[in-house]
Amino acid sequence: MKIAVQKYGGSSVATTEKIKKVAEKVIKKKEEGYKVVVIVSAMGKSTDGLIALASQITDKPDPREMDMLLTTGEQTTISLLSMALISKGHRAVSFTGSQLNIQTTSIHQKARIKDIETTKLLKILEEDTIAVVAGFQGVTEDNEYTTLGRGGSDTSAVALAAKLGGKCEIYTDVEGIYTMDPRKLKKAKKIGKITYEEMMEMASLGAGVMHFRAVELAHKYNIPIYVASTFSEKKGTIITNGGDISMEETLVTGMASSLEDIQVTLLNIPSAISSLHRLFGALAEAEVNVDMISQMLTEDGKMNVSFTIPKTDLHIAEEIVDEWKREDNHVQWEVNTDIAKISVVGLGMRSHSGVAAKVFKIMAQHGIEIKMVTTSEIKITWVVDVRDELKTIEVIGSEFGLEMA
Repeated sequence: MKIAVQKYGGSSVATTEKIKKVAEKVIKKKEEGYKVVVIVSAMGKSTDGLIALASQITDKPDPREMDMLLTTGEQTTISLLSMALISKGHRAVSFTGSQLNIQTTSIHQKARIKDIETTKLLKILEEDTIAVVAGFQGVTEDNEYTTLGRGGSDTSAVALAAKLGGKCEIYTDVEGIYTMDPRKLKKAKKIGKITYEEMMEMASLGAGVMHFRAVELAHKYNIPIYVASTFSEKKGTIITNGGDISMEETLVTGMASSLEDIQVTLLNIPSAISSLHRLFGALAEAEVNVDMISQMLTEDGKMNVSFTIPKTDLHIAEEIVDEWKREDNHVQWEVNTDIAKISVVGLGMRSHSGVAAKVFKIMAQHGIEIKMVTTSEIKITWVVDVRDELKTIEVIGSEFGLEMA
């Protein structure tokens, strides 16, 4: 049985007219001989609208109740798309995450998929019925609704493709993966093929087309992902294992920029390694993703530590630091919210030296201050003032050949 799992994001199903267009695209795939599973997000900005409603009630909504609220967004879309497919003469049935038994961990708003029961889904497909599934959501073993957090619908699609042994197609409002977000680098080039490793790095660093968790899952189960526009027939981008992608072709494959992080600096903490364990252990326990870290010993035997975390997790860091400050009044902290995190990514860095040196030279030539920097085999990430973000993107894009000729 040939199975195709297609995912359509919120912009693709933002209106009823767009939902009808999506239905036509789904039918076309079915007519190519595939059994089709469709994953959809909530319509347009409706999730933002639900969050805004909650904020009118309370500044700190209960996570369990937020999941109960947010799961209603996708439920609207799956029913409307199923109606559109049925009206065009095709059998279709919609499923919420709980109805399909998408089993998740119990951390509300940040749940992870544990397993998916496919018996019901396979039966539907064998009957030549299109399955329309709510992305972004699942259910715990205690029958509690959960949501998967950012990129949840992409993750749902890849997980289903892995369980069903099908191909995975992600449709969105852009024509594929670009060397940089075209809204920030106008002449950014579209990438034909990109490796899982490169895409995971770009996704984790702010490239908005795909989420890190979804690409990580695809890499684990070796599921190629095709990313393309919902409303264009232009060829998209394939995310794959890179077996036929030459490392010699490009030094830097792409660039990413994010304004979603903050820089936190703790001052005057004890210099023992146990301090780092206490700090980052507490953040890990709270499911806070720490990215960049730097430390510096002071003359009086203390230590200053800087790190970046998502803006949305500031309150968690605040609670951890406040507890420390109550024990030791010498401990202080600073938060810089006006930062941009810029990264260049490329497998070619493994076989070429001097990329970091070139980045530092470009920044110095244009008078742009680097606040923090980290490197890996295929990535260099640095932090600049938010006011320097677009200037940095422009000069790096030009110097590393990330723009169309």
